[in-house]
Amino acid sequence: MVKVKTFACPLKVFFVKQQLEELDQRVNDFIARSEVKRVVSVSDTCTTDDTGATIGLIRVVAYE
Repeated sequence: MVKVKTFACPLKVFFVKQQLEELDQRVNDFIARSEVKRVVSVSDTCTTDDTGATIGLIRVVAYE
């Protein structure tokens, strides 16, 4: 059965590289801890404020 897990993080100017690495680590830790057998899909989407500026990232992982 395919399951879906969503991760999110805020993005701050000048810290994006570090924040993306931390998000990658959170996802990898979840996969290892949950004994995921197969990752079906990984998708990223940005969240924006009312001016259209990117302020966050949502990563969705579909897995078995």
